[in-house]
Amino acid sequence: MLGLIALARAAGFSLDEITGMLGPDGRPSIDRLMLTAKAQELDVTIRRLTALRDSLRHAADCPAPSHQECPTFRRILRAASTGSLRAPGRRTPRPR
Repeated sequence: MLGLIALARAAGFSLDEITGMLGPDGRPSIDRLMLTAKAQELDVTIRRLTALRDSLRHAADCPAPSHQECPTFRRILRAASTGSLRAPGRRTPRPR
């Protein structure tokens, strides 16, 4: 039981959500749709953090004499200011 609680906390579930994973008899009763939703939420977080990491690495290694002279860095700044940060050099297909 402690393993389930530790795993759920590591995945970001709240204590209320973890309580809901336990049946009246104390046995696990896990909602699979809730697990799928959390996995999708983690995918979004991973993509966002990957883009942030890649952007920081680009800024650290950028060969431009000044960051303001780097088109990629300027794009990163624009994306950060609008909340749509993506990894440098990667394009996300636009919906049609």
